Amino acid sequence: MTILLILAHPTPGSFNHALAETVAATLRANGHQILCHDLCAERFDPLLPGDEIPQHGVVPNSIQTHCREVADADGIIVVHPNWWGMPPAILTGWVDRVIRPGVAYRFDEDDNGEGVPIGLLKARTALVLNTANTPDGREQAVFGDPLESIWKRCIFDLCGVRDFHRRVFGVVVTSTSQDRQQWLAEASDLATRLFS
Repeated sequence: MTILLILAHPTPGSFNHALAETVAATLRANGHQILCHDLCAERFDPLLPGDEIPQHGVVPNSIQTHCREVADADGIIVVHPNWWGMPPAILTGWVDRVIRPGVAYRFDEDDNGEGVPIGLLKARTALVLNTANTPDGREQAVFGDPLESIWKRCIFDLCGVRDFHRRVFGVVVTSTSQDRQQWLAEASDLATRLFS
């Protein structure tokens, strides 16, 4: 199985990096091919130029590579912190530029774009691993957990990936080394179970 792993955190050595490295190592040990992109380390350009927006727009080779990988992946994993109830800007830009028409979704021929898209992604399972510094109860009660809606409803479901899973690890800022080791083990087990 080929699994695409996208990491969006600017600080090497962060717990997000540890999650991504742990999950990638687990899946490689299980015999999967892992395509990893650390967007910040790669200096991914998140700005979507206007001429790239249409389905047949001008798309640079680097973005075409990302598009091919997301289209061909059997599974997708995204690792990022919860910042203001949103993914980091670099990851939002990756979605803008890569989860594009003709790659991740399309509309019926007689649809001018106002209908319900038809998902094109081959992946059947997606896993989003988030870190947070807001306790889960407050996230749910006060903010309504916008990341759940963004990833599940607005992105993966729309693009045809129906088997969606998400795990939030936190509160990271007050966590102990023991907490983090337990969370890494849980992420490893979750990846093994979902991508078997």
